[in-house]
Amino acid sequence: MAFFRCEHTIQKTRRDVPIRKVLTSIGRSSGNDIVLDDPMVRPTHANIMRQGNTYTVSLLGSGELYVNGKQVRSARLSDGDQVLLGAWQLVWSEGQPGAGEGTEAGGTPSLDVMQALVDLSESMMRNTEPQRLFAAMLKGLVALTGAEKGFVIVMQDGSRDLAAAHNVDNEKLDITKVSDSIVDQVVEHLQPVLVSDATHDSRFGRAKSVVDLRLSSVMCVPLIYRRDLLGVIYLANDSITDLFTERDLALLQVFAAQSSLVVFHALQLNQLRVDNRNLRTQLQAASQGEMIGTCAPMKAVFRILRRVAPTDLSVLILGETGTGKELVAKELHKLSSRRDQPFVAINCGAIPENLLESELFGHKKGSFTGAVADKIGKVEAANGGTLFLDEIGEMPMNLQVKLLRVLQERTIERVGDLSPRPVDIRVVAATNKDLEELIRSGDFREDLFYRLNEMAVNLPPLRERGEDIVVLAQYFLNQYREQYGSKPRGFTNQALLAMKNFFWAGNVRELENRIKKAVIMSDRALLNPDDLGLEGGQKRAIKPLAEAEEAFKLEYIRKALDLNNWNKAQTARDLGVDARTVFRYIERLKELET
Repeated sequence: MAFFRCEHTIQKTRRDVPIRKVLTSIGRSSGNDIVLDDPMVRPTHANIMRQGNTYTVSLLGSGELYVNGKQVRSARLSDGDQVLLGAWQLVWSEGQPGAGEGTEAGGTPSLDVMQALVDLSESMMRNTEPQRLFAAMLKGLVALTGAEKGFVIVMQDGSRDLAAAHNVDNEKLDITKVSDSIVDQVVEHLQPVLVSDATHDSRFGRAKSVVDLRLSSVMCVPLIYRRDLLGVIYLANDSITDLFTERDLALLQVFAAQSSLVVFHALQLNQLRVDNRNLRTQLQAASQGEMIGTCAPMKAVFRILRRVAPTDLSVLILGETGTGKELVAKELHKLSSRRDQPFVAINCGAIPENLLESELFGHKKGSFTGAVADKIGKVEAANGGTLFLDEIGEMPMNLQVKLLRVLQERTIERVGDLSPRPVDIRVVAATNKDLEELIRSGDFREDLFYRLNEMAVNLPPLRERGEDIVVLAQYFLNQYREQYGSKPRGFTNQALLAMKNFFWAGNVRELENRIKKAVIMSDRALLNPDDLGLEGGQKRAIKPLAEAEEAFKLEYIRKALDLNNWNKAQTARDLGVDARTVFRYIERLKELET
């Protein structure tokens, strides 16, 4: 490696300066590559031009330049030449710098080199965006090792992506400037490779990529985090005077080991940014108002909503607890022509039976003890808009009769008042119960069922919604992270798998509550199963195939019997089975009921 040993003849200070660039400037100004603090030296006094393996020093403008005691304007430099600029004597050397440049005696890295490593690490820590991080990394490594060019190659799903490239001449570099043979060796064995003199190297001297690129010296080391290969750092020189040594490789290995953690977190954070952008795109494409869903059942729900909302059909929403039935009702209202009118909701299962009639229909002052004033009921309050009857399966039979009359006659009578009042409402009802089963048991009126069920919307349980679980989880995470200013930004792969396999008895509501708690309580950037309370939690039940098949047959025959008013002979003919088969399943149904 060519360098100048610079010594101030009066102050007796000395330093070694490697010459790594094609054009190196010398002068008093701080912007020069070699700064000589002396009043006799001009701000930009001279430069050194490299052409192949030769170096020429040239005077710039006026001033004096002495080489080996002779005043010159330009001179080709040879090993041992002395250049005099003011009080500075610069001795040209084409060997390796001594202990003053990069190492102490005995090969230990000098304090200057250690400080350079610290500065480089601090510079990297300030950059969380991978491209800037790798650019800072290469700029520092090129300066530290004397390399002419450097590359960072990142492993992505088995392929190699050029993440950054840098060279001292600021030329544009691409991955074709990298030796595939050398990178292959590092990737395959996860060990560093040093090619000190490529033209005489027995391993790579005849490799096509080395010959084509006319490489002289190469170092390539892996970036490894927890036994996973993140990528490689690749440094190269084309000049035979700047050959890398084992000491250079050791320095690069130390740096790679220290920087792998920073690189890992930068790549992870960048992946989270990409995932968040993709999630926002998915949410826009997979949402209907405040509802989110990409699975086929939810897309079917969205289609029904868009078709039915503009009409005045009564809608019955069916689904387990926590599946989002009220969200569907609100979306129906928002998409309807009644959107600017009231949306009034009442939970039929949350109000005591003796108060429910007054809540629904209102009452007249003095109609019962405690009725100190006239009161408008929920039905009347929803006039012109939408009435949402949640948990309709809990409504007592006597009130079912009154509700049916409202739907038929479009009038209401307050408790204690015989004067009918006209109402214009759209009714949306919801339940997690099997209303047809309640009809058979005499707990729900069949005529009311048909009035409410002009159009049914079936909401799938969360456990049957596939990738929707992940989309919803990230949506809630972003929502509560922003609300509480918390640290978590994503989920580990184990957490994602645990969420997909969990039973989710409480459906979307349970998922939201678990994520809200985890966002508040966890200090991790990526939530794990333990944060979500899913470590060893209730997994989705998988029935044996024979049991699932039997359950399907039982339900299918029950529905066939319903369609035939429980005519056993007709049902057997429709199903193409012996009547004894139908009788056997009827007995099984009776056993389940008891």
